[in-house]
Order: sequence, then structure tokens, then C-alpha cells
Amino acid sequence: MVQAPVKMTIRQEYEERFAGSLAMNGRARAVIPGGITHDGRHLKPFPVSVTRAAGAHKWDVDGHELIDFAVGHGSLILGHNDPEVTAAVRAQLERGTHYGAGHEGEIVWAEQIRAMIPSAEQVKFTASGTESTLLAMRLARAATGRTTIVKFEGHFHGWNDYAVKAEKPPFDRLVNPGVPDAALETVAVLPANDVAAVEARLAEGDVAAVILEPSGASWSMIPLVEGFLAALRELTAKHGVVLIFDEVITGFRWAPGGAQARFGVAPDLTTLAKIVAGGLPGGAVAGRTEVMQVLAFKDEPGWNATKRVRHPGTFNANPLSAAAGTVCLRKCADAAVQERCDALAAGIRAGCNAAIARRGVPGIVYGESSVFHVALGVTCGNFAGGDLRFPEGVDATTLKGGSGALTGPLQVGMLIEGVDLFSGGGMLSVAHTEEDVERTVEGFDRVVGRMEEEGLFERDAEERRANADQKDSGSLEPSQNDDPLAAVRAFRERFGSQIGGVDDFIADKQAHIAQELASEEQRAEAEQRAAIHRVRGSFADVPGGSVEDFIAEKQREKQREWEKERRWETGGA
Repeated sequence: MVQAPVKMTIRQEYEERFAGSLAMNGRARAVIPGGITHDGRHLKPFPVSVTRAAGAHKWDVDGHELIDFAVGHGSLILGHNDPEVTAAVRAQLERGTHYGAGHEGEIVWAEQIRAMIPSAEQVKFTASGTESTLLAMRLARAATGRTTIVKFEGHFHGWNDYAVKAEKPPFDRLVNPGVPDAALETVAVLPANDVAAVEARLAEGDVAAVILEPSGASWSMIPLVEGFLAALRELTAKHGVVLIFDEVITGFRWAPGGAQARFGVAPDLTTLAKIVAGGLPGGAVAGRTEVMQVLAFKDEPGWNATKRVRHPGTFNANPLSAAAGTVCLRKCADAAVQERCDALAAGIRAGCNAAIARRGVPGIVYGESSVFHVALGVTCGNFAGGDLRFPEGVDATTLKGGSGALTGPLQVGMLIEGVDLFSGGGMLSVAHTEEDVERTVEGFDRVVGRMEEEGLFERDAEERRANADQKDSGSLEPSQNDDPLAAVRAFRERFGSQIGGVDDFIADKQAHIAQELASEEQRAEAEQRAAIHRVRGSFADVPGGSVEDFIAEKQREKQREWEKERRWETGGA
């Protein structure tokens, strides 16, 4: 009897068919930390390695042709190697790549941005989106004279020290390696879609800016409710707070004028990157002249030394990016570009949800504009097997988690089907076709079927139940268990401003109790505990051993003082 061939798992087939990428990843790991140059390219068992791209497709080292939904991490809305953009870059190469001086190209580029972005009165260029958000926050602080930046759970604003807080769940995570607590303490995090929470925080009077992705976190992964942007505009204006829209992804994609044009809400500052530079490195901050002028040199005495925001940057508005960006934006000024991409994305969302409904597995595919997010293992109250913008009844942590443990098998399975997703979802370009959409939906259906056969959905459901049980039991996150002061810092951060400082509050309570104690010995002990709480509050970020030594010494000093007082009162030596 002929034995039936053993069926390979998704992972086994990937490892066999993409052996060239495995070898390339091995080389990369020898010289690049982790073998990748962007966290978003992390993939188990290894990421794909690409050799060339054109239109909406790219080819890997093993010769596989892939439909590309990463599209330059969202920067290539015109697709790879758009002929007009390529021609502009080639022409500029002949004229020079870096003049070390101002040039007409940067002026034309800025004029094009101002013509398209409703809130843009002036423009300052940077080299990346992370630089843009960092500069915007600094401008807001300088313009208002305040320190605190308000951001929202799950919103991504690059990797600068002020942006990383609460970007990934759990949103109350206290550990951000390499980032000083002093920097994190200047950023207040709020849940999105909670207008009352925003109003209460702004009323404290220390907020310089509110920054958010106007699409909702991670390009609509955690969507915003209708009216939230308008409410933010009203509240920030009321309290003299700078409103910053991070349009690094939504800019020129949600509409020719970005999300602010699509939703009819104009911020004070807008951060841009990706599409703004036509797929080349580059970013910008655009906004009201009143705020942008803190960047300008002035003859006013003391201005340049004490009030002006400094902003150098070797590759700010480099001629190549200016050339590519200007041509790209002129093409994106035609609303047909966004309409085309939106329609293709809607087809993917509806088609994939129909496949999920037929299979009867848990999952949703949702999004808005020209993007889609896949969350396998997740269900929502308004799923109907068609297009979906806002999954009802799903919390922010779950949405930000996407497909969770199912993300890897999904992405690897789709690569086998000839589709390269981006962060468990994707973005569309005008170079994509209806055939690309059809192939993607068909491939998605097959991959979901294979995942079901391998028991991955059942295993994921068990893990989600276990995690939910652990959460209900009240167990601490490992990072908090490892840090005995983590809970104190979390409590201080959440409630300190409401009660005049948690440490002062605790110390005052301790002192009040001390006054009611019967004996001098009990009173002294209570006063010592009050002092300890003040010390812990002031030195919470010092390594544990140093804090304890400091506290112990303070205890000894207090004890000596008390003993001296007792000896004096009793006439002792």
C-alpha cells in the first residue's frame, strides 16, 4: 500500500521554500542586532529578504513574486518606482545630492505642502517621522512655556523618549529600557475616546500639547469615535494647549489634505513623513505661524539665546527628497488617488471577512481609508461578514494586540501564498489592482483554513482564556513584580496631580496618625515612616540598594536625635 505523503505545516513549508531568506537572515545577524533594521520586520522563524520591487509587487532572494502591502511602510502610495518620481530623483542626482545650502527645491516642496494641508501656514523639514514628532513637542513646550505632553493609549509617534510611553499593551507598563523616568514623567497617557478624561487633565494647567494619530492608534487599529477630534479641538483651544496631529501615515493618504481635511478638524501643528518625501527619507512639521515662529532667528534681544528652538539637521530638506516629495505630492493632490486606494482596501476588508464568516472561525478584518487590519481570534458585536470600520465591544488592548500569537502563522502563510502583509495588515497603493485584491482574499481564505487544520485557533483561544483568568486573579505584570517600587510609581503617576502629590499625601496621613499616638516612642516611629515616604518619593528612581541605604541612614539619624532629646528631657548624659 502506498503511504500518503506527510502534509507539511505552514512553518515547515515556509522554511523549505524560503531557504534563501533564511541564509540571508543568518548573514544579517552576524553584523546587525537581531538581523533586522526595523522592529516591524521581526518575524519568526525569519523575515523575508527582498531583491527588487516594481509597482505593487516585489521579489525575494528565492525568486518569489509577492504582492506588497507594506509599500515602503506606507510611504509608497504611488507604488514602487513611479516613473515620474523616479525621473525627478534621477534628474536631481545629476545636479547634486547635498548642497549644504538653501535651494529652490525646499521652497517649492514647502509651498506644495502648504497648498494641500489645511493647517499648514509654515513648514520646517526633518529627516524622519520620529524627528518630526520630537520637534513638534518641543515647539509646543517652547510656545506655551509648559512641560506636559498628553498622548493616548496605543498611539505611535516614533521612537523618541517622549513618544514610547504606553505605545504597546499593557499600557500601564512601567519599563521602557533606556528611557529615563524623568522623561516619561513629562508625558501623561489617557484612554482614547474619553473626552471627560481629557478635559479633567487639561484643567490642571500644565499641558503644553495633546498629540495623537487622527486615524486612531496605529493607523486606525484602535479607531476613534465620531466627534472625538472635534471635541479635542474645542478643549485644547479652551485651555491654550497646542493640538498636534501625527499625520506621518494619514497625511496625503486619508485625503489629499490628510485626515484633517477628511474629518474637517484643523490642528495647530501637523507632523509628516513617508508620503511627504515620495518614498525617500524625509519628514516635516507644519502649522500655524504663531507656533512655528519659535524656530526663527530674530533681532530681539535675548530671543535667540533663551527663546528660540534650535533645529539643525544634516539631511533636512535634502535635494533628492525635495525632488521626490514635490512630484509625489502634486500627484496626490488628485483625490482620485485616495479614492482608488480606499476602494481597493474596502474590497480586501469585505472579502476577508466573508472568508472568516464562511469558515466560522473567530476573526475580524477592519480599518478605514486605504488600510486594513487583521485580528484573528477576536470577535466583535457588529461583525456581519462585510466591510468593517469600528469593531464594537472590543477593548483597546485587544485591538492593539491584533492577531496576537496567530500573527506569525498568518504572515508566514500569506508569504507562501505570495502576499507580504505589514504588521498583520496592510496599506494600498494606486499600483495595486483588483486582481491583487482577489488573489489576496483567496490566499487569506486558504491560510485561515490551514491554521484551523493545525489547531492554531483552538490553541489561541485557550491562551486567551488563560490570560483573562490571570488578569482576573489580579496578578501583577512581571515587570512590576521585578520592581518593588513599580506600583508606587504607577499610583503616583495616576493620582499625584489630583491630591497634591501622593508622597506628601501619605506623609501627611502618617504625621496625623503620629499626633494621635499615646507614647513618645510611637510618635517618633510614625514620624520616621512619614520621612521614609518622602524619601522614597524623591528618590524612587535611584537603584534599590542606594534608596534603602539612604533610608536606613535617615532612620539612624532620626533615632539619634530622638535619643538625644530624651536624654536631655530626663537629665541623662
